[in-house]
Amino acid sequence: MADAIHAIARQVRPHTAVLLAGADDPHAELLTLVWGPQFDREYALALWASFSQQQPVEAVPLLPELLSVGARFDALGREDQQRLRRLIVRHGAFATRAEAERGGSPDPAPGRPKPDQPPRGAATRAAAERGGHDLPVRMNR
Repeated sequence: MADAIHAIARQVRPHTAVLLAGADDPHAELLTLVWGPQFDREYALALWASFSQQQPVEAVPLLPELLSVGARFDALGREDQQRLRRLIVRHGAFATRAEAERGGSPDPAPGRPKPDQPPRGAATRAAAERGGHDLPVRMNR
């Protein structure tokens, strides 16, 4: 299944820069999409709608890709979903460290979850209300 996780990462990587351009913490946004047992399509569509208002032509081919990522995530087993979450958290930590080395703030971005906490935000609260937090996330192997 490692190939499936890497395929998702490769598929989403080119689109995250444009889709999450206005986000304070893109990694927390990604975690929000994959925090529950299923990909949060409602939140993904909200992100896409916001982007499509700014750049409608560029947004058109992104929608099928986004839905495809959701289908791939949903097809993963629980352990592989957890591994993908850990990958996002780890990548976020590397990004924070790199920012600190470039002279930016050494503190995590506002809203960045601690490794043992769910991402924060309106989308996460909505997912919790829908019962999306039924899987504990272990960030350490």
